[in-house]
Amino acid sequence: MHRRVYLAAVGTAASSGIAGCTSLLSVLDGEPCSGDGCDIGMTRNEFVPDVYEVSVGDTVVWKNTSGADHTVTAFERTLPDGAEYFATGGYEDQATAVEAWHRSRGGRLGTRETYEHTFELPGEYGYFCEPHIKGGMDGTVIVTE
Repeated sequence: MHRRVYLAAVGTAASSGIAGCTSLLSVLDGEPCSGDGCDIGMTRNEFVPDVYEVSVGDTVVWKNTSGADHTVTAFERTLPDGAEYFATGGYEDQATAVEAWHRSRGGRLGTRETYEHTFELPGEYGYFCEPHIKGGMDGTVIVTE
């Protein structure tokens, strides 16, 4: 009889412990940013949300909410005419940003680090994470008047 009580107690404790680990892992594997000092979060292979709308003059803050390293790298071809290029690491164009990542992990955004960019012109701005682009990690910021 005591053995059943013991096994029931151990089973409950184990499942509670596992639930706690799962919660911790989900925090490290990317959560949305709302209320966390950022606008766009990152999971292992996606931006959350992947489409974000702001007004001209607004600053968008990305936060690496996962355990993986990421970049925020603008798709140069999607930028509105006259728009400033943006990328973690401060690179001036897409080719340089991509090369820097592959050469020395340039533009690396580590866990819990943030990156911000102010959008001065209306339009749609596509961007991606260089180490995870093959997995489909990209997003869009829509800037309205």
